[in-house]
Amino acid sequence: MKTRLLAATAPIVLGAVALAGCAGTGNAETVNSTTRTPPATIPQATGYFAQESTLPFHAPDFTKFKDEDFRSALEQGIAIQLAEIDAIANNPDAPTFDNTLVAMQRSGQMFLRAYYPFGQLTAANTNDTLDAIDKDISPKLAAMQDAIYLNDKLFQRVKAVYDNRAAMSMTGEDAMLLETAYADFVHAGALLDAKQKEELKAINGRLAGLETEFSQKLTEATAAKAPIFDQASDLAGLSQAEIDAAAKLATEMGHPGKYALALINTTQQPQLTSLTNRASREKLFKASIDRTSGGDQYDLTATIEEIAQLRATKAALLGQPNYAAFALYDRMVKDPAKAISFMQDFVPAVAATQQRERTMLEEMAASEGQNIKLEPWDWSYYAEKVRKARYDIDDATVKPYFEVWKTLEDGVFFAANKFYGISFKRRTDLPTYHPDMRVYTVYDKDGSEMAVFYFDPFARPNKQGGAWMGNFVEQSYLLGDKPVIYNTQNITPPAPGEPALATADDVNTMFHEFGHALHGIFASQQYPSLSGTNTARDFVEFPSQFNENFAFFPEVLNNYAKHYQTGETIPAELVQKIEAANKFNQSLSFGELLASALLDMKWHDLTPANAKVDAAAFEKAELAEMAPLDATLIPPRYRSPYFRHIWSNGYGAGYYSYIWTEMLAHDAWDWVVKNGGPTRANGDHVRATFLGQGHTKDYADMYRDYSGHDPQIAPMLEARGLSGQ
Repeated sequence: MKTRLLAATAPIVLGAVALAGCAGTGNAETVNSTTRTPPATIPQATGYFAQESTLPFHAPDFTKFKDEDFRSALEQGIAIQLAEIDAIANNPDAPTFDNTLVAMQRSGQMFLRAYYPFGQLTAANTNDTLDAIDKDISPKLAAMQDAIYLNDKLFQRVKAVYDNRAAMSMTGEDAMLLETAYADFVHAGALLDAKQKEELKAINGRLAGLETEFSQKLTEATAAKAPIFDQASDLAGLSQAEIDAAAKLATEMGHPGKYALALINTTQQPQLTSLTNRASREKLFKASIDRTSGGDQYDLTATIEEIAQLRATKAALLGQPNYAAFALYDRMVKDPAKAISFMQDFVPAVAATQQRERTMLEEMAASEGQNIKLEPWDWSYYAEKVRKARYDIDDATVKPYFEVWKTLEDGVFFAANKFYGISFKRRTDLPTYHPDMRVYTVYDKDGSEMAVFYFDPFARPNKQGGAWMGNFVEQSYLLGDKPVIYNTQNITPPAPGEPALATADDVNTMFHEFGHALHGIFASQQYPSLSGTNTARDFVEFPSQFNENFAFFPEVLNNYAKHYQTGETIPAELVQKIEAANKFNQSLSFGELLASALLDMKWHDLTPANAKVDAAAFEKAELAEMAPLDATLIPPRYRSPYFRHIWSNGYGAGYYSYIWTEMLAHDAWDWVVKNGGPTRANGDHVRATFLGQGHTKDYADMYRDYSGHDPQIAPMLEARGLSGQ
C-alpha cells in the first residue's frame, strides 16, 4: 500500500502531501511571468524543523527531536504555510504560472519537514504523546487545507492562468500541473458560495477528527483484543516458537502464565491455518471479526456511520450524486459504475470456485471424521490441509528459505539491479526511529546517488497493521530534492536468538512494497505534487503489483531463497508446489478481496437521503446482495468497523483499485514475457514509460506508451487460475 497523508484532501498545494534532464521548468521565460516577490510577513520558524536536515538527502535526524516537539513544529508549519499562501493570493502582480502555480509548489516546506516523519511515526511507532498530537492536529490540518482551497483570491489566480493556458508555452509537466491544480480546487469546493464553503469547512473538520479517532482506536483495539488462552494445549498445531511468543505477549498484556495471539489487521488470522483445536480457531476468528463492534470502548460502528453520512453530505454539497462519484474525479477509472461492472465480471468465476473448493474442504474434514458444517474459522485450516495434501507444503517447510534480510538484499535488491541497473549499499550513519530498521543508499546505473531507502520489517504492538510505503523527502527538481523513502511491514518478529524468517506471503509483500519504493526512487519530476507515487489510487498500486512478479522469477529466487541453516537453494519441486498452490484457494484470497472492494463501493454509493444506516444491518444486507459470492462463509478481507483503508487511509471508494491495478500488472508482465523477459532493455522501457513518469501524463496514455494497447483482463484470469471457470 502507498500511504496517503491528508488523504481526505486534495494534495496539489502542499507539493506532495499525498502519501504513494529536467521535465517542465515552469520558469518566468516559459510563461512570460515576473519573479518579483510580493511583500508578505512570513512567521519565522524555530526548532529542529525550521531548517532542512543536514543529513544526506535531508533525511530526518531522529536523534534531534522529541515526540512532543511535533506539536509546535506542526503548528508553526501550518502558520507559515498559510502565510505563504496568503502572499501568493495577494500578489499585486498579474497571475502567471510562475508566481502562482510554481509558488504554491514551493510553499509549505517547513510543514512537510515535520509532517512526513510525524505521519510515519504515528503509523509505525506511535505512543500516547504522538496519538494526542495527532488527534489535536487533524482538525487543524483539515482547516489549513480548507483555508487554501477555499481561498477565493488564490483560486481566481489559478483560474486566470488556467483560462489563459492556450496562449502559454508550457511543457507537458507544466500543463499537467495546471490541469490537476485547477481540478483539485474545483473538487475541494472553490466554486461554492460563501455559505456553502462554511458548511464544507465544518464537514471537513469533523471528518478529520473522526478519521483520526477511527485509526487510533483501531490500532488500540487490534492490540487489546488479542485473545487470551489458558494453556499451551489450546494452541496445539502452532510451533514452539509461536507458543513461546504467545506466552511472552500474554505476560506483556498482564496475563502471566497464559497465552495471547496478536491480531493482524485482516479478518483472517495466520494461525487459523495451524490451530488444531476448533474452539481455539473460533475464539481467534471471533476476536478478529468483533474487535471494533463489541459495544465497548473500542466499538467503531457509530464512528463509521457518521463518516458515511458526512461523506454523502459532502458529495451532495459539491454537486455529486454520492461520495464514489466525488472520489473518482482524478482516477484512471473515472466512473463508479465502470469500477463496479469491472469487479462484477469476476463474480461468476469466483462463486464457482467457492462452491468447488468448499466441497473439497468438507471432504477433507469428513476424511478425518469431522462431519461438520464448515464455518469461517474452519476454511483456512482445511484449505491448508488440502494444500499440504496436494502440494505437500506449509509455512514450516517454506519459511526456512526466506530469511528476512537475505530476501531483501539478495532478492528484492538483486532483482532491481538486474532489471534496472540500480544498486544498494547499507549505511549505519543515519538514525532510525526503531533499532530493527536498516537504511541503504540507492545508486543509479551510472553510479550516482539517487535515493535513501529505510526498511522497517517487524510487527510490534504500537504499529498499524498491514504494509506500506511513504516518503520522508519527495523528489523534485524544482526544490533540488532527491527521494528519501521507507517501506514498512508487519512480519512476525523472531524469538530471541532465532533468525527472522518470512512466509511466502511476507516475501510477496516485500516485493510489492518495494515496487512502490521504485516508483518513488525513479521519480524524475520538476514538481513535487506530480512526483513519483503521487498518482491516482487506481494507478499507484500498479507498479507495486508489477514488481511482485520478481519474487518467484527463477534467477531472482535462486539468489535469495537459501535455507538459513544449510545454505541449500530452495528446491525446484518446492517452488513448483508453491506456484501451483498460489492458484489454489482463490475462494479466500480473491473472494475476500472482491467482497471488500464491493462493500467499499456500497458504503460510498449512499446519498444524504439514505445515508443514516445501522452499520451492522447495512453490511449484512449488502453482503447478502453479493450472491452468488458466499460472503458469510468467506467474509470480506476487512469488515466495515475495521476497514482502515476506506475510513482513515484515503481509500474510500477506492479499494477496487487493488483489483484494477492487479489487472494492469498482469497485463504489463505479459508484455515483458512476450518481449524477451526481464532484460535490462525492458527495464529501461518500464522506467521510461511508467515507473519514472509520476503523474506527468494521462494514466491511460502512459499505459499505452508502455504496452501499445489498452489493459486486458485475460492475463489476470490466467494468473489467478480463474480462466477456466
